[in-house]
Amino acid sequence: FFLQQTQGTIFPAPNFNPIMDAQLLGGALQGISCEKDVLIDILTQRCNSQRLMIAEAYRDMYGRDLITDLKENLSHHFKEVMVGLMYPPASYDAHELWHALKGVDTEEKCLIDILASRSNMEIFQMKEAYLMQYNTDLQQDIDSETSGHFRDTLMNLAQGTRMEGYADPSTAAQDAMILWEACQQKTGEHKNMLQMILCNRSHQQLWMVFQEFQNISGQDIVDAINECYDGYFQELLVAIVLCIRDKPSYFAYRLYNAIHDFGFHNKTVIRILIARSEIDLINIRQRYKERYGKSLFHDIKHFASGHYESALLAICAGDAEDY
Repeated sequence: FFLQQTQGTIFPAPNFNPIMDAQLLGGALQGISCEKDVLIDILTQRCNSQRLMIAEAYRDMYGRDLITDLKENLSHHFKEVMVGLMYPPASYDAHELWHALKGVDTEEKCLIDILASRSNMEIFQMKEAYLMQYNTDLQQDIDSETSGHFRDTLMNLAQGTRMEGYADPSTAAQDAMILWEACQQKTGEHKNMLQMILCNRSHQQLWMVFQEFQNISGQDIVDAINECYDGYFQELLVAIVLCIRDKPSYFAYRLYNAIHDFGFHNKTVIRILIARSEIDLINIRQRYKERYGKSLFHDIKHFASGHYESALLAICAGDAEDY
């Protein structure tokens, strides 16, 4: 069980001056034609907490809300990127979940991406932000907008009660047996046991459980889940396993799918790049290149265009070594 140093692509800017940035943004937004390059240069090259300070300076200076001004002056996907950068991480997660739950169609893949990959602390903060922003409870909304074992598993993840740091080798084999039986029997009770183990055991514990599962069944747990279950329940379980094994690989895989299988699913690409920009986007880029041969940078360049492309590339960039 190794912990790799995770690294984002966006860091706090040195010699940061929020008042000057606010002034430049004001000028760029007030002009006859909006100077989009200025927006990209500033907002993608400051970390989130710096952007929040810029927004405060902007309000003091112009008496207006920066997010509102960005929304009014920009359009399409470029707008989504610039506005998305302005939310604190927990608020951004809450915003994405709200739209995924309350949109015309429930966006299950968005719910899976966020809830399968966030820590207890991140889930706690996202629930608080959700309540503040939308005046409703995240768990209630999940309860009313999803169904079946998929819903039960999301509800469990949304509690944010996963054990942390604890591992007990003596129970790992037991857990693995239960998982294996759950893949054979597939009853409601077995599905419930399966998600209980995957949602509540610590990462360290589950590493051992997956190893034991392989020993007992001669099969990788992901293959077993894919064989035995289907639909969003199966996708969610696999996402949990993949995130526990290697989160950057999971997001590399999701980006690749979003870019290649869905004709560039913009929402997914934007959400992952913004949400992971200060956490592990460098690692995600490395995994992407290792696994798919082409760099993430190359694929974004190939599928996106204009200021939208420039903004995504600026977030993705970090060190320019492997393009």
